[in-house]
Amino acid sequence: MTRVRNLIVVFGDQLDPGAAAFDGFDVDRDAVWMAEVAHESTHVWSSKQRIAVFLAAMRHFGEALRERGIRVEYTRLDDRKQSEHLSQRLTTDLKSLRPDQVIVTRPGEWRVLRGLEQVCEKATVALELREDRHFFTTPEDFAAHADGRKSLRMEYFYRQLRKRFDVLMEAGKPIGGNWNYDKDNRETFAKSGPEEPNDGPRHRPDELTREVIELVNARFADHPGSLERFSWPVTRAEARRDLKQFIERRLSRFGRYQDAMWQDEPWLYHSLLSSSLNLKLLDPREVVEAAEQAYYDGTAPLNAVEGFIRQILGWREYVRGIYWTHMPEYADRNAMDAREDLPTFYWTGETDLACLRQTIGQTLEHGYAHHIQRLMVTGLYALLLGVHPKRVHEWYLAVYVDAVEWVELPNTLGMSQYGDGGLMASKPYVATGKYIQRMSNYCAACPKNPARRTGDDACPFTTLYWDYLIRHETKLRKNQRMSLQLRNIERLDPGERSAIAKVANSIRKNPAG
Repeated sequence: MTRVRNLIVVFGDQLDPGAAAFDGFDVDRDAVWMAEVAHESTHVWSSKQRIAVFLAAMRHFGEALRERGIRVEYTRLDDRKQSEHLSQRLTTDLKSLRPDQVIVTRPGEWRVLRGLEQVCEKATVALELREDRHFFTTPEDFAAHADGRKSLRMEYFYRQLRKRFDVLMEAGKPIGGNWNYDKDNRETFAKSGPEEPNDGPRHRPDELTREVIELVNARFADHPGSLERFSWPVTRAEARRDLKQFIERRLSRFGRYQDAMWQDEPWLYHSLLSSSLNLKLLDPREVVEAAEQAYYDGTAPLNAVEGFIRQILGWREYVRGIYWTHMPEYADRNAMDAREDLPTFYWTGETDLACLRQTIGQTLEHGYAHHIQRLMVTGLYALLLGVHPKRVHEWYLAVYVDAVEWVELPNTLGMSQYGDGGLMASKPYVATGKYIQRMSNYCAACPKNPARRTGDDACPFTTLYWDYLIRHETKLRKNQRMSLQLRNIERLDPGERSAIAKVANSIRKNPAG
């Protein structure tokens, strides 16, 4: 192989030809390095949908670079020269390519960045790390925001960014007078259900993607999930079409119903853009701009537009800041000392509990569930059971097509499982089965009664909610936001507490219901 000047390393979540790593690229002297390796699909037991999204998008990106005359050193998973680990493949290629230096945009995972640093150090090749322009902010921006603060709340960081980037602002103040419209974004569906059906992503796999599907089905046959209905976007053109469709067809209803759930309706009014954003097929600026323009054009109300923009400009930037400010120790936090194993039905969907069967079933079929299904169904159940937060994190990282560790880990360990003890969330997000009954029609198809905490028909969510408060009463007393919920358990006599604990222990022995 011909020696190169700069070797531009591109990982599977960095599929942006305008990334900082490409600055100063010389087609005559530089090359791009990409590699598919088995370990990236097995270090957590990744679902077929997640593996296929990454591999198909990577292959399309590599081909697009070649069409521009760029030299791409690309190793496919089915190549003879493929390696089990990224570090092994890169070590071998550095010996043959002998680059003057390696250039990379900041990866989306601490483990990957550390591995790259170690490979280059061992090979005595200079490594240049460039910040990721995809995001509105840098880790240094967040560190400056966090400096001296006792708590880190997304709302205040979000307000700073609204001002800084002049988003939904007028004369220095938020349009409409309020910074957020959460109170208008918690509606449930009428008994008739969603007003308009949503078939989800509808991209027909091309030849390159079909090759990937065949490979994944053969190589990862024992992994969870199915590729029978694979239709996620794997190119920028496809992602752009999805953005346009969301803005025109669903954004107007997104706000009101963003927390609602409905039987056999996995997509509802959600954008379905998170995988495209996290693979870097879409730029968050174009997404925010499109949503903001819909408000100015009068095609979407302010509560919907603000609620959606808050997820992109606010939450997405905030969780990335949390991740890079607190890794690597963050991944091992377990503030509530949870020790249970993740129930096996999380990998199969085989449970009598309708809400979990629906959420896990669509997760395995599509690699997708919306934020309330993740937070208040699968996440809540694991939290109440007392599952070790690292096991929950590994599941979320494995099964969702949009899962990259910088965004998945803080959302799971911090927001969902309260494993960081309140760094992200001001209190544990705990509720009885009545919450799920209020926000969905799942309970109508379930043999359990969300109003009951003991008895044969008691809802496990409700039983485990009361058990959680009792078990963690001492710790939770320190949190003022839990005072109302804790006052409720003061009314329980010793006999009631004992009965709840007995049923809760029985549920832990058979968590599938």
